[in-house]
Amino acid sequence: MKTDYLIVGSGLSALVFGALMAKAGKKVQMLEAHEHPGGFGHSFTMAKKYTFNAQLHYVWDCGEGDTVDRVLKKLQLDQEVTFDRYDPNGFDHMRMPNYAIDIPSDNTELVKRLVTLFPQDSHQIQQFVAEIQKVRAGLRYLSPPVQPLELLRHIGEVCCAIQYLNSTLQDVFDKFKIPQAAQTLLALQWPDFLLPPAQLSFYAWLILFSGYQAGAFYPTKHFEQVIDALVQIITDNHGQVLLNHEVTDFLLVDTTVTGVQAIDLLTNESQQYMADTVICNIDPKKAAGMIGLEKFSRTVQKKLDYDYSPSNFMAYCVVQGINLKDYGFGKWNTFHTGDQDLNVAFDRMYTDQDYSNPSFAITTPSLLTTYGGDCPTDCQIIEFLTVANYGYFKTLKHCDPKAYRQKKEEILESILDVVEREYIPNLREHLVFKISGSPTTNEDFCNCPEGNSYGSSLTPKNMGIDRLNHQTSLNNFYFCNASSGYPGFAPTFWTGALLYQRLSGDLILA
Repeated sequence: MKTDYLIVGSGLSALVFGALMAKAGKKVQMLEAHEHPGGFGHSFTMAKKYTFNAQLHYVWDCGEGDTVDRVLKKLQLDQEVTFDRYDPNGFDHMRMPNYAIDIPSDNTELVKRLVTLFPQDSHQIQQFVAEIQKVRAGLRYLSPPVQPLELLRHIGEVCCAIQYLNSTLQDVFDKFKIPQAAQTLLALQWPDFLLPPAQLSFYAWLILFSGYQAGAFYPTKHFEQVIDALVQIITDNHGQVLLNHEVTDFLLVDTTVTGVQAIDLLTNESQQYMADTVICNIDPKKAAGMIGLEKFSRTVQKKLDYDYSPSNFMAYCVVQGINLKDYGFGKWNTFHTGDQDLNVAFDRMYTDQDYSNPSFAITTPSLLTTYGGDCPTDCQIIEFLTVANYGYFKTLKHCDPKAYRQKKEEILESILDVVEREYIPNLREHLVFKISGSPTTNEDFCNCPEGNSYGSSLTPKNMGIDRLNHQTSLNNFYFCNASSGYPGFAPTFWTGALLYQRLSGDLILA
C-alpha cells in the first residue's frame, strides 16, 4: 500500500515532521530499526526501575512563542508536554581549579560576574559579550526562512555575523584577548559539542550558549513523554510507526525515489514500502552510500563530504541514601575541568586516551522536575558525560573485549575520583546502580556512523554556507536529520518543522 510520506528513521526531527504531517491529514508511515523510537532522544529502563535518556540532558527554545512551543501548539500538545526551567541565576555551574562561575540568563549579570573574577580584563570581557549579542541578532535574520526586508533593516548585525563565518570559538577569544581562565569558564559547556574551542565553530557555540541563556529547560515528565506524545499524534491520525524495521535499500526509478526495501528484524521478512514522498532521517552520508553517491548532483555530493562529530562516553548512575541537593546540585548542570586549557584537556582524552585528569559534565535529572518517575523515590539519578574516540573503542571492542570493558571502568573510576574529591565525598558508598556507554554503544543503539553524537562535526567547515540541507537533488526524496539541519533538541524540532513548512506551505516558523 502506498502512503503519502514514508519516513526512514524515527529521530526527533523525523517525529516532529511526521506528527505535523499526520495532524494535517496526510498518511504517514515511519520505519525504525531500533526497538524504541526517538533516536538519541529515546529512553531506556534498567533493572526494571531506573529510566535514563540516551543522550539528551537539557534543552532550549521552549519558551512562549519559541520553536518548540510553536510546534507543540500546532500539535495541540502544549498543555500535555510542558517544561520546567533551570535556575536562571545559574543554569550552568562551571568549575575549575581556582575559579568558579554560575552562568546566568542575564548578560549584564554575566559581565558582572566575569569582571569580578577578572577585573583587569573588564574592557575585553564587556566587548566580547556585546559582540555575542550583536552576532546572535544577525544570525537570527540569516536563519531560514530568510526575509530579505529584515536583512536590509538589520544590515549592521547581519554583516557583523557574516564576518565570523569561518571562525572558531578560539579565534574570537583571541581577537578579544580574553584571559585563558575566562575562556575556559565560558567554553566549559564543551561536552554539549564534544569539541574544544580551537575546533568548535563560533556560530555553534554562540547559538547554543545564547539559546540556553534565553531559557534552559527540562521536560516536566522527562524526555520519554515527549517522544511518546509525538508518536501518539502519528498513530492517532491513522499513521504507523513500525519498530524493528531496518531499511536495506532505497527504490529508485531513474532519479525518483519511490520507496524502500526493509526487513522486519523480528521475523526476518523483507518487504517493499512505497510512498509519494520519502523522508530520510538516517545519516545522509550513509543513505547516499546505499543509493549510490553518483546519483546525486555534484553540489549535493560536495555537501555530503562532511566529517562526523566526535563521540562520547556516558555513565548512567543511581544513588541511594543521600540527597544530591545537599552537595550543591539542583536545577542546573555542572561542568568540571582539571585543565585550564580545554584544548589540552580534549586532546589528552580524545587523542591520548588519558582520563587521569578528566573534563566532564554532570547532570542530575531527578532534581530537574518534581514529577519523579525516573527512579524509586528513595533514589536519585546522576549522569556523567565526556568525549571518547570511536576508532579507539571500536578496535578495542573488536580485538580485546576485556580491555574494552576495563577502559570504560577506568574512565568512570577516574570521574568518580574527581567527584568524590570535589563534590560528593564517599559517593561510591551510595551508588546502587551504574552502567556506561561508549562510542560503539551509540553506534549499536542509535545507528549513528562512527558513533557520532551530533551528525556532522560542528566545525566552521561544516557550519558554513555549504552545509547540507533538506535538498537531495533526487525527486520525492528529502533529508531530515541533524546533519541536514542542526543537532540537539530544539534544532531538531526546527529542522522537522521547517521541512514540514516547506512541503506543506503551512507557516509555523515564519
